Amino acid sequence: MTSESYIFLAGASRGIGREIAKYLIAENYQVMALLPSFDAKPELEAMGIKVVIGDALDIGSVETVMLGEENIATVISTIGGLPKDVEKADYLGNKNLTDIALKAKVQQFILISSIGTGESAVALPPQAQETLGPVLLEKEKAEQHLINSGLTYTIIRPGGLKSEPATGNGVLTQDFKIVGSIHREDVAQLTCIVILI
Repeated sequence: MTSESYIFLAGASRGIGREIAKYLIAENYQVMALLPSFDAKPELEAMGIKVVIGDALDIGSVETVMLGEENIATVISTIGGLPKDVEKADYLGNKNLTDIALKAKVQQFILISSIGTGESAVALPPQAQETLGPVLLEKEKAEQHLINSGLTYTIIRPGGLKSEPATGNGVLTQDFKIVGSIHREDVAQLTCIVILI
């Protein structure tokens, strides 16, 4: 990644996305964050992040910001729907980001998904599968779209998320039967490990 290239981060306004944003800045990456509204813009800009406004559910607005003059090397998406959302971004938003990333010829796409999708469904107890089923299906569709896109990708499926300081004990594994809880800051650190340089 050149010094002029950006990491394009979707989902930086809260949760894991915010933790990833903080970690990337601390590691001196240039970050461009896609926000659906101006609410978090002042705080992210104060961190040194370039903010662009657009809705991942609207492919036109994503295309406008991603296919502009900026050189985007990596896309990281942590977006997902909230329970109150009528149209959730878990599939459609991530599908749009994947499609535009392909057009933008980015080097890699990192998708933060969830334990319980794909073959990792066996890691969740039946009650959790039943409760989270509809959301997990949307996330799984997004994963499959990314896998089939031809992009270089990494899919990270964290377990139960905690909002506590990083422990440094998070691990990346391809063993889809492992499940547990993890701190959001640890997910941010693990995400940065897989960024291609």
